[in-house]
Amino acid sequence: MDARVGALVGRQREREALSSFAGAAGGRPLLLKGETGVGKSALLQHVADLAAGADHQVVRAAGVEAESDYAFAGLHQFLHPLLAQVERLDAGRRAVFDVVFGRNEGPAPSVMTLAIAVLDLLALASSQKPLLLLLDDGHWFDAASAEVCGFAGRRLTGSSVKLVVGLRSDLPSRFDTAALPVLDVAALSEEDSEALLDLHHPGLDARIRRVVLAEAQGNPLALLELPPFLSSRSAPGAGELPRGHGVPLPRRLEYLYGTRIGALSAPVRAELLRGALDGVGSGKAAPTARGTRYRMADADEAAACGLLDIDRSSGDFVFRHPLVRSTVVQTATPNERREAHAALARMYRDDLERRATHLAASAVDPSEQVAAELEAAARSTTRRGGALAAIAWLTRAAELSESREERSRRLADAAFIAGQAALPDQAQRLARADLVQGGRDVPASVVASAYESLYRDGEVRSSRRQVVAALEALREDDPGPGAGEVGVRLVNLLMVTCQYAADAAAWQQARDLIGTLGDEVPALSLIYRDAWSDVVRHGAGVRGRLEHAFAGRALLDPWDVVRLSVAAYHLDVLGPHRLHLRRSVDREVETGATAAAMTMLHLIMLDQTAAGEWEEAERTGVRGLDLAVERDHALFAYHSRAYLAQLAAMRGQVERARELQAAVDAWARPRGVGFLTQIADAVGTMAALSEGDYEAAYLYAIGITAPGSFEPCAHQASRTLLDLVEAALHTGRAEQARRHALAAQEAGLPGISPRLALITYGALAMTTDDEQDATAQYERAESLADNAGFPFELARIRLARGIRVRHAQGPKAARQALTRAAEAFERLGATPWANRARAELRVSGMSTRPSSAAGLTWQEHRIAGLAASGLTNKEIGERVHLSPRTVSSHLYRVFPKLGITTRAALRDALGNTPEGSDG
Repeated sequence: MDARVGALVGRQREREALSSFAGAAGGRPLLLKGETGVGKSALLQHVADLAAGADHQVVRAAGVEAESDYAFAGLHQFLHPLLAQVERLDAGRRAVFDVVFGRNEGPAPSVMTLAIAVLDLLALASSQKPLLLLLDDGHWFDAASAEVCGFAGRRLTGSSVKLVVGLRSDLPSRFDTAALPVLDVAALSEEDSEALLDLHHPGLDARIRRVVLAEAQGNPLALLELPPFLSSRSAPGAGELPRGHGVPLPRRLEYLYGTRIGALSAPVRAELLRGALDGVGSGKAAPTARGTRYRMADADEAAACGLLDIDRSSGDFVFRHPLVRSTVVQTATPNERREAHAALARMYRDDLERRATHLAASAVDPSEQVAAELEAAARSTTRRGGALAAIAWLTRAAELSESREERSRRLADAAFIAGQAALPDQAQRLARADLVQGGRDVPASVVASAYESLYRDGEVRSSRRQVVAALEALREDDPGPGAGEVGVRLVNLLMVTCQYAADAAAWQQARDLIGTLGDEVPALSLIYRDAWSDVVRHGAGVRGRLEHAFAGRALLDPWDVVRLSVAAYHLDVLGPHRLHLRRSVDREVETGATAAAMTMLHLIMLDQTAAGEWEEAERTGVRGLDLAVERDHALFAYHSRAYLAQLAAMRGQVERARELQAAVDAWARPRGVGFLTQIADAVGTMAALSEGDYEAAYLYAIGITAPGSFEPCAHQASRTLLDLVEAALHTGRAEQARRHALAAQEAGLPGISPRLALITYGALAMTTDDEQDATAQYERAESLADNAGFPFELARIRLARGIRVRHAQGPKAARQALTRAAEAFERLGATPWANRARAELRVSGMSTRPSSAAGLTWQEHRIAGLAASGLTNKEIGERVHLSPRTVSSHLYRVFPKLGITTRAALRDALGNTPEGSDG
């Protein structure tokens, strides 16, 4: 067998695999994994040559260690050659790329959103010519870019795009868990090693040849680089190299390159260092970097001794191998590195984040100007999802601050972001790096420790006391620069602890304390106070303030978006914001902001539950629970269990609901986590209602709030309005039921949230003795514009109406309401409730065979109803907060379920159900 084909020697297995890969029809991914110098770059070039010969467009990128913390830095390289195609995408996809490329401000898209946009871009770019994406040194790709590439790579089947990624086997990377096919690149065989050595170094001294083969152990880079080094020694042999057990081959090659670098003139070494620190590529076909990259000049001396190559496309100097680049940095002195970083900072004057990186590394003495630039870069990357980079820049900014006050403020900022990123140990270290004299904790330390004890252990009481003490001390002290911002963080944290405590006295203390701070408390914090504490007493008018705050979402920090979304949940208007949360949650997990991500998952689950998407809600809840357990955040874990218990109770999975309820209650009650104990009581109420044990349901319900009143600062008091009324009616407590419904009306609940309006009108209808009043209230509930967003509550109200109408007007009049209720319960998967409604239908003399529409999910039925009313996919998407493509996918599944083939047949198939009723 001829082992020499082009630049490759041996590699028969790898060449066959790559030939098959390159020649295969359609798109597919592949990972090449092997040790340093084993020949991954040569194999990447080989597959590039194969693809080019097959008329593919080849796009290259390379991971750079210096950029591994920049969100989307790697993706910029891949996409930069394709930028011309972006303008051909629709407005939504262009907006995604505008954010990623920094052309517009806004929240960074999620992995899924960005990856889908990337897939669309690749499909467009490959429509005329197949595309091959080559990524070398993928282990240095930033996390966000690697996640996007992995997501897209798994979905290339059927496209004209191929992806190949080279990875070092001795370094971890995000591609390790991408579930992409792997081709392991092993060392050369002894025969192939000899062939490669003889090809490139013919006539080598026999003794040196033996040493090279023994030391290289089949590593191609070592086979190529060791002979010149050993031949240059007066006493040839391997004794000049670091040898012995435990010294890996890359270390020995670094020593070899280091000797060559040390022999260069000072100006050339400086030139190489600037190139290395700026991530200049390696290999003769180095990727084209996005934007500007340092161009090494007057470096022929380095090229002559085998440290640099010439890029074939640009003619620029590039490093011969990534190991050369890293050795250049390692062999430079600290002063040399600082000088190089300073030169690069001047070069990137208009690139905020790149300039910040080089400024941080070049500064020695305190400089407020440099610190301010690092702080600005931290703010920029925080909004784009780069929490870890923001922490590093703020920490360095604190070190360079000229005043103690500015140092404290920046350390506090870094500690706060670390806390939000679920890095409590790092947050504590940062906070305690600046303890005040007299031994008292600085506010930043209080914030860090309180978040840790709250999230990890559920210590609501001690966390709240700690925060209150810090706020009182801060108010008494003479506030310096930044004290206001730290104070706001303490205020927001105080409200978090109060929300979990769900205690009226705690909230009153918080309100009093906040009142003393006056104008220092921003409008956002006041929204949190009023929405989180008690919507019955303080919720009026908050919805408008919330909408105004969300209008400026692009300029908000991620944690403020999450807090506003919590407020939206309390006001039952979370639906329009769910899409943003879904886009953001993956980004928050990738960048380490897991505290925000866990809350986002809770909110997404709650909105899915409210909207009747119970299967999706279950998956979201399990994901949130897994993440909380993995990160050892007990509070979030039991929070997830509480919501899963609620969902199980609504579905009639009573045994599971009670098991979860018991676990939540046993953990939360001793700790004073009233928010969760209330949910546990609500689970008990719903589980009892599901199995028809109305006495038990009533006892659970009055444990949350007494009939005729709404317990102050008990968030479940108003949410369980319908549960208490229904349990009371079924146990002969009509007077208590009526009193509770009237209390809801008098408290103005219909004006606070759409869900509270629905259940208030339903409760009033169910409890009145006047048939005309009952009809009016039922019609009022039916006519609410937002009632379709709460299908479970609406179906319960229809069931109650059907039962009442059957008794008052006869069986025939009751059938419509009972049918709608039964079909809705079946779509939701609320089995006991569906059985109850079907039983009522049988009593009314109607067949209980489920209709064809009953086989639809709630979301499918809702979309089908809107389509039947004549709305376009775009108009439907705007109503239900989905993309037109997702709407189309739902309808694609609906047609065969209904046994129809055209949109025109929808109305008849749905039984002429009015669009607004959703069932």
